[in-house]
Amino acid sequence: MRDHVSTRKDDKQKPSFKRRVFVYLLNLILIGAVFIAGYVAVIYLRMPSLDHILHETRPAAVMFLDQHGNEIRASGRIMGAPVSVETLPPYVWQAIVAIEDKRFFKHGPIDMRGTMRAMIVNLFRGHFAAGGSSITQQTAKNIFLTRDKKISRKVQELILSHWLENRFEKNQVLDLYMNRVSLVGGMRGIDAASRVMFQVPATKMSLAQAVQIAAMLKAPTTYSPLKNPEKNIARARTILSEMVRQGYIDITQARVAARELGPATPAPDTNKYRYWTDFVLDEVESRIGSFNTDLYVYTTLNMEIQEHVARVLANKVGDYQGAVVAMSRDGAIRAMSGGADYQTSQFNRVTAKRQPGSAFKPVVYLVALENGMRPDSYVNDSQFAVGDYNPKNYNERYYGDISLATAFAKSVNSVPLKLTESFGIDSVLDMAGRLGVGTKLRREYSTVLGASEMSLLDLTNIYAVIWNNGESVRPYSITKIVDAGGNIIYERNPSDSILVLSADTVGYMTELLADVVAVGGTGHRAMCPGVLGGKTGTSNDNRDAWFIGATNNLVIGVWIGNDDFTPMSSKITGGTVPAEIFHDIVAK
Repeated sequence: MRDHVSTRKDDKQKPSFKRRVFVYLLNLILIGAVFIAGYVAVIYLRMPSLDHILHETRPAAVMFLDQHGNEIRASGRIMGAPVSVETLPPYVWQAIVAIEDKRFFKHGPIDMRGTMRAMIVNLFRGHFAAGGSSITQQTAKNIFLTRDKKISRKVQELILSHWLENRFEKNQVLDLYMNRVSLVGGMRGIDAASRVMFQVPATKMSLAQAVQIAAMLKAPTTYSPLKNPEKNIARARTILSEMVRQGYIDITQARVAARELGPATPAPDTNKYRYWTDFVLDEVESRIGSFNTDLYVYTTLNMEIQEHVARVLANKVGDYQGAVVAMSRDGAIRAMSGGADYQTSQFNRVTAKRQPGSAFKPVVYLVALENGMRPDSYVNDSQFAVGDYNPKNYNERYYGDISLATAFAKSVNSVPLKLTESFGIDSVLDMAGRLGVGTKLRREYSTVLGASEMSLLDLTNIYAVIWNNGESVRPYSITKIVDAGGNIIYERNPSDSILVLSADTVGYMTELLADVVAVGGTGHRAMCPGVLGGKTGTSNDNRDAWFIGATNNLVIGVWIGNDDFTPMSSKITGGTVPAEIFHDIVAK
């Protein structure tokens, strides 16, 4: 009998269950790997240009320095001066490593041990309580990435961390971290933080200051020695303990540093300098044009005088606005306050054009003195009119025949008008031109009484020429501009001054100006030891009040008024508040 042989397909042996599961899992892993690789590739392609961001540019910053080379303030975002492991005291970077990533020099781009430890701590506590990011990861995040808490950002962080450590040595990564970490008000780098918190560069930090800066790295606002000194100091003590435990310092050094820990001192209020630095920045641009490098601008400012001027002005103007400028006889501006409060208004009234009123009259009297008149020459004070123009004296009182000195001291209006009629308005405008302001004036009789607008700086410059022995004066604010590499971009090269007033004319004019601040003069409130003389000025309806005076070292101009040109309701004249401001400035 023939054996039956079955040929059906279902008689073949089927794959086992385990084999089917294995194939399924293998396919799943392959698909997952392809998906992850594709996801990473997409993220990589969306990453920013590494070299471009690594060499991040920013608007150039300007550091302003006073006449002695002291820092006034900086304009623009300051990232801090570049620092490195090699240029810093060792304890500065050691404090950072000790608290942020103690195994930084031992692990790769990612500290797997630290990451696992952080995961376990967070798991047991039920919330995010510990971070495991290495300094390299933090550097990648600070330089290249946003703060968004997304999986894609974390993947980018891991990619960038490997890229950084493949490209740079450990010390270089640490340098990048110290220069780019954000700590203070949008400024970046530990040098910027050190300058704001302790007013010293990072290279000059003490151990105590270094650990207080390192304490901020966890959360800059929470651990700020300015805003939360107690939390900062507590964490700084922890850092000192870690530095001892890790062998960076000994216990004696830690104890000494611990005793030095304390709240940071706020940086000086630089708003009192802002009118000045805004003015100087315009001057910088007018001299060198646009610039793309950090600059150090050496100015003529005297910080002590500036602070005193700003304080006096703020205390005296009341409900009005005011401005003060002080310059040396050769035109070096030593102080400038363009308003009572920079926070309230950034408009610089030192350069604003207003009517100088009687403060312009010395120009007319200089013409008379050059043409042979003397302080004791007699003139007639009586009503005077030119066409429809018939201004009156301030108190509508006329004195008849009086000396030129008396007319000047009492600031009568008819006499300078009659002098102009005698010597010609062109002579007055020519004199104003020699003093530096002629091209800005209108050719009309009202100009004689100060109706043509000019700035406080221009007006003060007129008087500076008189007290500079009649030699020309050109106000200046900058002596030198240096770039970040120490190269001199601009340096003032003063031209020889020109004699514009004779010695006799200057002598007679200073005599007239001295009488103004004497008893009976309109500016007597300005008088105090050291004052050489001055002149008051008040425009129509008390819209502007001025006083310009001098000491042996300074010529000082003061203006008071309203920004909207409305009259001052309290009838302020140049002989009241402006003269008092001048007095209070000089008296110190």
